[in-house]
Amino acid sequence: MTLLPLPDLMSHARAGGYAVGYFESWDSYSLEAVLEAAEMEASPVIVGFGATMLADEWLDKRGIPFLGASGRALIEGCRVPVSFLLNETHTLAQALVGIDCGFNAVMIDSHRWPVDEAISATEKLVMAAHAAGVAVEAEFGSMPDYIGNEIVAGHAYMTDPAEAATFVAQTGVDVLAVAVGNVHLLTDFLAEIDVPRVLSISEATNTPLAIHGGTGFPPKAVAEVIANGVTKFNVGTRLKKNFLEAVVERTRSWSGSSPSVHDLVGSHKDSDFLVAGKSAITETVREFMRLYGSSGKANAFGKAL
Repeated sequence: MTLLPLPDLMSHARAGGYAVGYFESWDSYSLEAVLEAAEMEASPVIVGFGATMLADEWLDKRGIPFLGASGRALIEGCRVPVSFLLNETHTLAQALVGIDCGFNAVMIDSHRWPVDEAISATEKLVMAAHAAGVAVEAEFGSMPDYIGNEIVAGHAYMTDPAEAATFVAQTGVDVLAVAVGNVHLLTDFLAEIDVPRVLSISEATNTPLAIHGGTGFPPKAVAEVIANGVTKFNVGTRLKKNFLEAVVERTRSWSGSSPSVHDLVGSHKDSDFLVAGKSAITETVREFMRLYGSSGKANAFGKAL
């Protein structure tokens, strides 16, 4: 297995002048698609599952153990460096379960919480995670969301460099996600990024920075923010959108035909409509890896593999 600590991926990326993508999955098809893209591009990668869009009842019942076990099974034998993230849990308790279920990086979705509550929960998570050899990402600042064709920004505020430095020093997080104009769930246009703020945060915190909202992040700003300290991009919405479009297109092609339902659904054969979605994800992820400059960088890890 090539499961490596998230800080190792981040330090390699920083030294190499590129960023590593976290490409969010929701089932075996999507996670396999990301891993296959990484192997095709010889790129380090962060894989995992996001809790934000999942029901708490399912997560708290058996969801997190299932995600951890299934993800680790698919990662086994991957030929490139991989970190495995349980992203943006709703609660501290869920993130703590993730530590015990095979994830080697965890994160709470606390950016809408009062700052003192977010600090307290993050401190507790870091203490438990680091004792188990697991990394912690946290977000300081609050990104707006793109919902119903408009940006919803009532809770949003930009990351302040000095306050971020205090947050990092107090919590000891390994990666800091920042709000610098990026927008969650943005698909219809590109966000406007405060690039100088990225550099100020990087200099103040001396910590690897993550950009969430990779779907709507302007490609022209990618190289500049990487040069200013960003080592991780999150992409999720674009993957689901492209997956759904490919699946819908495949089902339209069934008109007038009568193939076996067993071949069409869940067979992992070329006829499986979910494989069409998987292929769309693989190609999308490969494009992002080239954009982030991580393609071909797996070989630089040498003996770590």
